[in-house]
Amino acid sequence: MSAVLEAPPAVDQETRKRGAGLFRAFWRWHFYASFLVVPVLLVLATTGLIYLFRFQLEPMLHADLMKVDRPAGLVAQPYESQLEEVRAAYPGDRVVSMTEPSAPNRSTVFSVDTPAGARDVFVDPYEGKVLGALNPDRTLSGVAILLHGELMAGRWGDAVIEIAACWAIVMALTGYYLFLRGRVARARRRAAGAAGAVLRSRHGRTGAVLGVGLLFLVVSGLPWTGVWGAKTQELATSHGTSFWAEDPGALSNPTSKLDESLPHSHNVPWALGKSEVPRSDPADRTGSVATVDTAIEVGHRNGLRSPMTIALPTDSKGVFSAIGYAFHDPGQERTLHVDQYGGRVVSTYGYRDYPMLAKVVAQGIALHEGRRVSVLNFWVTAAFCLGVIFMCVTGPLMWWRRRPKSKALGAPRGRLPLRATPGLAVLVVALGLFLPLFGLTLAAVLLLDQLVLRRVAGLRAWFNVSPPRG
Repeated sequence: MSAVLEAPPAVDQETRKRGAGLFRAFWRWHFYASFLVVPVLLVLATTGLIYLFRFQLEPMLHADLMKVDRPAGLVAQPYESQLEEVRAAYPGDRVVSMTEPSAPNRSTVFSVDTPAGARDVFVDPYEGKVLGALNPDRTLSGVAILLHGELMAGRWGDAVIEIAACWAIVMALTGYYLFLRGRVARARRRAAGAAGAVLRSRHGRTGAVLGVGLLFLVVSGLPWTGVWGAKTQELATSHGTSFWAEDPGALSNPTSKLDESLPHSHNVPWALGKSEVPRSDPADRTGSVATVDTAIEVGHRNGLRSPMTIALPTDSKGVFSAIGYAFHDPGQERTLHVDQYGGRVVSTYGYRDYPMLAKVVAQGIALHEGRRVSVLNFWVTAAFCLGVIFMCVTGPLMWWRRRPKSKALGAPRGRLPLRATPGLAVLVVALGLFLPLFGLTLAAVLLLDQLVLRRVAGLRAWFNVSPPRG
């Protein structure tokens, strides 16, 4: 009995040794993933928070354009009259769309294509007076959207975000392992009053709560990406489904897409962005000519929610496309296409007509943007953004406090024991195949590690890696 207590079996020692090696290996991968993920997540969380509060921030920043006084006894001017005022103020430019006022004290918003780019033009609905214009991409929330989507760097920015999103999955999974495996050691350090113990404990606990949300936001945001989103959409299409809705009643030749009709509008439901826009028939010119007010009235009669956005016809064969406001409930998303001559409904298409995959994606995006389950989703998303910002600050701070005095990075040393744990090897390979940019960057990192970092003495010391075997 005493011999057993004094000398644990070799298998237990080996298991303990493997567990310690796995812990350090996961810590190392968590550490390196953070170099790419933390800066991008900090940008995404900050811009996401701005975008979340856009309806509160923008009217406050541009009250002279977005807010109006409602005179007693005065009714709003017809939208067609307001449209004519905009056309008079911007002669020769194309008015793309109109969005109803969101409240009695708010302006009507017209989107106009000008030689200088898109402009949102604000009109006092009671006096019919043009109040001014803004570049939608240069407002606070507009810049936040561009940064959030592509870091204002086009395809390259989109690729960086997608790579960071892939590695965020690695950071979240390794973080959970470190949290669970290191809980006893953290408790001991905290009880002993070790430097940085409280911060590390708070970082771990916050991450444990945020990790599930981070994984959800990454997955729900992937359909937007240029590689994973595009390739998965191709795969879905080849199997008879789609991320996006495709209105069979709107097929025509030539066709245009709804997001092409409203390229600068954020009011197009994501799933409807790629749906085809039908055409009016000029042979109907014998009937009455419809106006933007007609489209609004038709929308109301057919149960579309206000404030509606109306995409205007681009030519003699175009239609008025009335988009119902379904901010808090993607299940209410619906668009009516109204003939510009007789005012008849050419086609209608909405959530109930989506493929099942498009319905799932639409609901996921609504949760991602904090607009599902009403106020609860909003405040949970806001708290999540603040939590991510906290994690992005405390992670580097912990490294700064424990960094070595020598000229070294201070990375934990450890190798993933893939040969000893085939299940882990399968998981890594599966993740690399499912997320192509993760697989490519992982291969690049491993090659760099084997061919450069381990073979150059200075780099080997700075990155704290072992020399090559053999």
